[in-house]
Amino acid sequence: MSRRPGSAHHERTSPKASCVFTTTPPSPYSLERTIARLVRFSEAVDHWENGVYTRLLLIRKRPVLIRISQEGPPSRARLGVELHGHGASHPDAVGAARRLLERTLGAGTDVRPFYRAMRSDPIFGPAIRAFRGLRVAGCPSLFEAMVTAVVAQQVNLSFAYSIRDELIRALGEETRWKGRTYHAFPTPDHIAPKTVRWLRRFRLSRAKAETIRSLAQRFASGELSEDELGELPDEEVIERLTLLKGVGRWTAETALLRGLGRLDAFPGADLGVVKYLAQGLLGRRSRATEAEMRAIAERWRPYRGLALVYAYAELTRRA
Repeated sequence: MSRRPGSAHHERTSPKASCVFTTTPPSPYSLERTIARLVRFSEAVDHWENGVYTRLLLIRKRPVLIRISQEGPPSRARLGVELHGHGASHPDAVGAARRLLERTLGAGTDVRPFYRAMRSDPIFGPAIRAFRGLRVAGCPSLFEAMVTAVVAQQVNLSFAYSIRDELIRALGEETRWKGRTYHAFPTPDHIAPKTVRWLRRFRLSRAKAETIRSLAQRFASGELSEDELGELPDEEVIERLTLLKGVGRWTAETALLRGLGRLDAFPGADLGVVKYLAQGLLGRRSRATEAEMRAIAERWRPYRGLALVYAYAELTRRA
């Protein structure tokens, strides 16, 4: 997709306009293992190269490039954070970087209670040993998580991420830094004015295009507020989100896990759960029902979402 004139602001960030800090996540922590799930599909916003994770965010409507790297093994991890761009040292930019660390990269999560509870489990014991420091990888905003989930409804993830990539390149802000172009995920304000017909250019069904446009308009107007939803218990968030046309429980639960960092959110209807997890880890000959998988996952509370991430990692290892 070519970029429409005026669809995004271009600005060159300056390596001199930077802010640097370090943080120590709860041990153990592995940036590389956590990032692996974010970068398994090639797309424009999540970059992993030479041990550095890079993300462009819009802070106060200005692009700020955030670079994160890890020093030390999972047992003694320290994360170095660099912010580049005009306004990089503003408190809002530093706060956004910390939010990226804590929610998108899971660096605010203490996995030790989960490890203690599951260390003797036949599924999760081996996964914990093989993937020490793995966290839930998410999105910097609930809006991004919801749009990504809507795009992924009932299609394979490779196809979904190719659509997401096109949306980002056509509507997201971009900037160049050290000869490379970086993109930010489109904000609600970027998508809200677009027509359903225009959005369908990205291989979206009419229903998905309508849902994405509606979400953008509701977030842009403040009718939907991440801060407000973030104060509610899981089931109340799901109840609020599923009132929206085109948002079912799977979409709401996926957004809850990836967008709000709720570690017990469990999208039980996911194909990966009812088929791949059921057959690949639980030994079933055929796929399970959603109800069966929800019943099995009850023993993983209050870490069902985190458990799911370890289950997927273990499936990949065994494959």
